[in-house]
Amino acid sequence: MIVITVNRQEFEYDIHSLVKAFYPGQEVKVFTEGSREHISSEGMLRGHVEFLPEEICIRLAAGEESLEEKVSLLPGEDRLLVKNKLKQRLYHQLSKLTGRTLPWGALTGIRPTRLALTLLEEGVSEDEVCRQMQETYLASQKKAELSLRIAKKEQKILSGLHTKEGYSLYLGIPFCPTTCLYCSFTSYPIARWEKQVEDYLCAMEREMRFLGELFGDRPLDTVYVGGGTPTTLTPEQLKRLFAMLYRYFDTGKVQEITVEAGRADSITREKLTALKENGVSRISINPQTMKEETLQRIGRRHTAAQVTEAFHMARAAGFDNINMDMILGLPGETTEDVAATLGKIRELSPENLTVHSLAVKRGSGLYLATEGRGVQTLQDPEEAMAIASEGAACMGMEPYYLYRQKNMTGNLENVGFACEGREGLYNILMMEEKQNILAVGAGAISKRIYPDGRIERSENVKDITAYMERIEEMLDRKKALLQNL
Repeated sequence: MIVITVNRQEFEYDIHSLVKAFYPGQEVKVFTEGSREHISSEGMLRGHVEFLPEEICIRLAAGEESLEEKVSLLPGEDRLLVKNKLKQRLYHQLSKLTGRTLPWGALTGIRPTRLALTLLEEGVSEDEVCRQMQETYLASQKKAELSLRIAKKEQKILSGLHTKEGYSLYLGIPFCPTTCLYCSFTSYPIARWEKQVEDYLCAMEREMRFLGELFGDRPLDTVYVGGGTPTTLTPEQLKRLFAMLYRYFDTGKVQEITVEAGRADSITREKLTALKENGVSRISINPQTMKEETLQRIGRRHTAAQVTEAFHMARAAGFDNINMDMILGLPGETTEDVAATLGKIRELSPENLTVHSLAVKRGSGLYLATEGRGVQTLQDPEEAMAIASEGAACMGMEPYYLYRQKNMTGNLENVGFACEGREGLYNILMMEEKQNILAVGAGAISKRIYPDGRIERSENVKDITAYMERIEEMLDRKKALLQNL
């Protein structure tokens, strides 16, 4: 266990995230000096550090090794500057202690490209953007250049959307054929809930009617149907869902409707036809891997051949914008397996490829199986990411959005690649938080973006039964969030 003692609670999250990045297989505990948790855990702490009011102080104990860092505070000093200075100092200490560097340096947030995009919007030159990413946040040159490249792409795409006056809509279908080992999203086995699906759609309709009345005069840019796996619904239920969409919302300015078809074992010709006939312009068919043993290990319950068959069915149904997901770092996989999966995806030639670095999330079966220690199966995660990036380039794709998560393989990132003009617009809007997001369904989170950049959220309950029983409460939450918009 890595034990950290700090004297100021406000930076606990940043400290924990940075230390965890250097010690992904260790449990990390952060205690604030004098707190109840600190006092009750003194038996685990070694040594003593004197905390002064005008300093931020950190003491870290990692086995037989330890480090101590102090950052002096100046009167009225900006909090962001203090945080960056603290993380820079801590990063250098941890790098020296472990003999490691991290590709993203001291960056611990999930949206590193936002930093580059913000600087570009402020008129900062491209060279200066890269310099700040490297000097302020200690990112590698490669990652700084990647951030800049994606930020420029996002800036161009966002200019064609109604970011201020418009909104996007998320429809959550929390059912799956089975729950994948790595998954922590709101999802429930469809076999157990199929008799309640109609009631669930009734609750969704109540939400959609309310939001349609509230936002009827605003331009709707994108619709994203996610989950879960929306294609666990029957063709008739999918048609009902889209009938509700068109009944309650003005879709005249919609630029994209995406559906997560996700699991190959949920896809049929009839469902694909229902989606195409109802205006869906972009779908995801996500293998994650094309290695049979891994598919079974992670609970996918379908074969690589089924993925290929589902893809060809989607093409036959008329879909010309298909995304495929793959995950780097799945248990037991090597860089050779990554290359083999990519080779099979290249044969299919989708328009989008989303490359995820495995993140062991709380609540997932993988987290419970590893007791939160994480997994490190790839000997060279950066080589695996390079293989995926080169494969995307060979298919004519460029990176267009990026985000990070805690406990990621190799401290890397998730990157979306797409052919020109086929980018997932909703993905950019969600990651960069440039537009109001209305979210419908169990566990769905609506976001209100204020002119000053402030963000407020309203989260629906995750439990399906509670969602259906408490739908009026969900509407009250949204009303409170969206009033006076």
